[in-house]
Amino acid sequence: MRFSVRLRPIVALSAAAVSVLLLAGCAGSGGDASPTASGSASAAVDLCDARAASGDASKAVSVSGDFGSPGTATFTAPLEVPALQSTVITEGSGTPLKAGDFVSYAMTAYDAQTGEKLGEVGYNPAELLPQQVSADSPLGQIFGCGAPGERVVATFPATQSAAGQVYVIDLLSTVPTAAWGEPQTPTDGLPTVALADSGAPTITLPGGDAPTETTLETLKKGDGYTVQSGDTVLVQYTGVRWSDGKTFDSTWDKGGVPTNFTTTGVVAGFQKALEGQTVGSQVLVVIPPKDGYGEGEINDKDLKGDTLVFVVDILGAQKTPAQSQGQ
Repeated sequence: MRFSVRLRPIVALSAAAVSVLLLAGCAGSGGDASPTASGSASAAVDLCDARAASGDASKAVSVSGDFGSPGTATFTAPLEVPALQSTVITEGSGTPLKAGDFVSYAMTAYDAQTGEKLGEVGYNPAELLPQQVSADSPLGQIFGCGAPGERVVATFPATQSAAGQVYVIDLLSTVPTAAWGEPQTPTDGLPTVALADSGAPTITLPGGDAPTETTLETLKKGDGYTVQSGDTVLVQYTGVRWSDGKTFDSTWDKGGVPTNFTTTGVVAGFQKALEGQTVGSQVLVVIPPKDGYGEGEINDKDLKGDTLVFVVDILGAQKTPAQSQGQ
């Protein structure tokens, strides 16, 4: 069972308060992600300490099935769940999580009162957007400083609007905060891009007039899911004006933390840079005013009249509910 009527509210922000927190951002807010990523030793310690304790409820759940596939949970219902509890079923390997990491995960959900399976999500591409973990986030409290490959049973207590819930959650991977695709041969005559060690781009404009049509160039070709119209994307980006080469907006200048929005929630030129591209790709796009913020006199107050140049790293995607239900 995938994306049933019962599961859909969990994916698109469940009525249960804990699920709202768990999947916050999956539907795409268009705002900046938070908290700011941190790689400090203290942050790592805090994340380890943040893991919820194992308890009678989470220990009472038996799980079968392979990691990376929907887990089958067996328990005696109704299951009394007094608090968030987390029990590791399978240990992960590799680099432990640290606060600020983005993770890819999948989960199977059950009703703690009835034992009924509510559904599963995240086991197929673009069903869940990568999420950032912190000591204050539910995913951080479930996984702590676990490593990719970890499978956990998490039990959530009931709220006024929903029964308690049991999740089997797989920590699939950490997600880079810069594009990881295969570098492509640049096109002559377009802006050039130099990357810092962090992945932050510096854009150098060519001489001559700006293109009059939206012009795309794939700088790195990812091997992931192909973004569709209406999808929510997780991205890093930098934008400069063609008129003076100055940066007017950049996630890299805001702490280097990716943000998310729908492909249909941005100007037409930016939308063209996203749709049809694969996750893991880095795209250069030159956007004339007609596909940007409209014609008019160029000024310092807004972007009207200016041709814009963006470098966009596509780090993750989540399908629209309609696309997911059609699978």
